[in-house]
Amino acid sequence: MYRYVLQPLFFLLDAEKAHHTVFNLVKFLFRIPLVPSIFRGLYHIAHPKLERELFGIRFPNPVGIAAGFDKNAELITELADLGFGFIEIGTVTPLAQPGNPKPRMFRLKEDKALINRMGFNNEGAQAAATRIRKIRKAEAQNPQRKRVIIGGNIGKNKDTSNENAVKDYEICFDVLFDEVDYFVVNVSSPNTPGLRDLQDKEPLMKLLQTLQDKNYRKSAPKPILLKIAPDLEEEDLNDIVEIVQTTKIAGVIATNTTINYSGLKSDLSIIPKPEKGSLGGLSGQSLTKRATEVIRYLHQKSGGTFPIIGVGGIASPEDAQEKLAAGASLIQLYTGFIYEGPGIAKKINRAILKNNM
Repeated sequence: MYRYVLQPLFFLLDAEKAHHTVFNLVKFLFRIPLVPSIFRGLYHIAHPKLERELFGIRFPNPVGIAAGFDKNAELITELADLGFGFIEIGTVTPLAQPGNPKPRMFRLKEDKALINRMGFNNEGAQAAATRIRKIRKAEAQNPQRKRVIIGGNIGKNKDTSNENAVKDYEICFDVLFDEVDYFVVNVSSPNTPGLRDLQDKEPLMKLLQTLQDKNYRKSAPKPILLKIAPDLEEEDLNDIVEIVQTTKIAGVIATNTTINYSGLKSDLSIIPKPEKGSLGGLSGQSLTKRATEVIRYLHQKSGGTFPIIGVGGIASPEDAQEKLAAGASLIQLYTGFIYEGPGIAKKINRAILKNNM
């Protein structure tokens, strides 16, 4: 029904407007009594063989929602009811910011892909923390509802210089610490000027070590992961392995969107060019192969010494199983969810059970 009825209707709208329309529709539907239970019955699978234990957290299944989809923690329980095992919010920044000028999200239908240059548009870390706090309170009051695993993807404000970026990450870390289950340090988005420069060895080591030092001072430290770009060269990936092992962060999320547009069927000339920077980050099936290559390389180079969450071009059970076979412990979806609809998590989890992965 989604692919033949709802998707064509949503795709009549501008991509970003469609996103907000879907959010409002889902919020409305889930306020109707019994609707959440109906969706759980349709899309949710619970089975011991789907559970994963990673960095001290038990995930109900290995299929999550990637950051960028629910930036402001608005649909956490609803996405969990659609069968996702964990929800990663953000990227959030210390201060609310509008992001880049619109239009800033574009569908490439022939490639089942998206290009976005959103620019960390979000309501700020405090707004996200307040929403999650309400969710945690509701979970505590309803013992029949299982706790949703929530990740906090954090970044810096656009106007913050790279020299002062560490402070922005520290602020987000402190604001979200009591609310999320794990953190993701995002230095790999192509849509904030200069952000990817923080992936260089020296600034990245400083950033991660600062957060880890702060983390170790907590009575119960939280897992910290690093999200990397798919455009890194082999030498850069070697540095990533060394940095992760030196700072002893919990793991890596591979990968973010790419700025390599080669091999696309779609005509990119229809996308208006920004005044500065690239067209935006490419996600979807065009990223499938490269993301899997990065996962496999990191897994082999590190000897499997740290967990990897695989993301990039997952639109089918086969895509998911490729990521897992390459060395990913968990996977995340974004663009595949938009193109394939709410049944995608169930399809993937069924395949994982069938293949006993």
